[in-house]
Amino acid sequence: MSAQPIPERVTAAAEGDVVVFLIGMRINRLRAVRHWLPALRAMPRMLKELSRDENSGLLGYQALAGSPRGLTVVQYWGSREKLLAYAADRNKEHRPAWADFNRRARGSEGSVGIWHETYVVPAGSYESIYSGMPKQGLGKAYGVEPVAKRGERAAERFASAGGRAHGVSA
Repeated sequence: MSAQPIPERVTAAAEGDVVVFLIGMRINRLRAVRHWLPALRAMPRMLKELSRDENSGLLGYQALAGSPRGLTVVQYWGSREKLLAYAADRNKEHRPAWADFNRRARGSEGSVGIWHETYVVPAGSYESIYSGMPKQGLGKAYGVEPVAKRGERAAERFASAGGRAHGVSA
């Protein structure tokens, strides 16, 4: 069973910039198992490796099933530099998995697709609230605190995060 819900209203205890990395795959040809199965298996290995290393920069993640053919993983990182360092490190799981994917993709005729997006969200440009939920997303990555500490309303939470967000003033 999943974690216990927190009955109170809480918000993420994130400070400063937040790095959000979205990565996913889509199985385009179900019968082409030899092309998509290695890509599907690579992500859990990388997440396990990152989770074991407290200095990796990965703060938390959540896998989301968007469709029967697709999978997305939302990741929260301590910095853009840590994310890029992991991606480039030849001694970590990512580089061999990426090379393997590219080799397989050349002969796969689009059997599997992968994608990623990276967002560096400046302080003051994010806010969160969780009510009756186990720790999720940003709150799971950074921990949570009582919502009253940052404000009962979204505009107050934006302002307490140290900046202006589209039309929100302090």
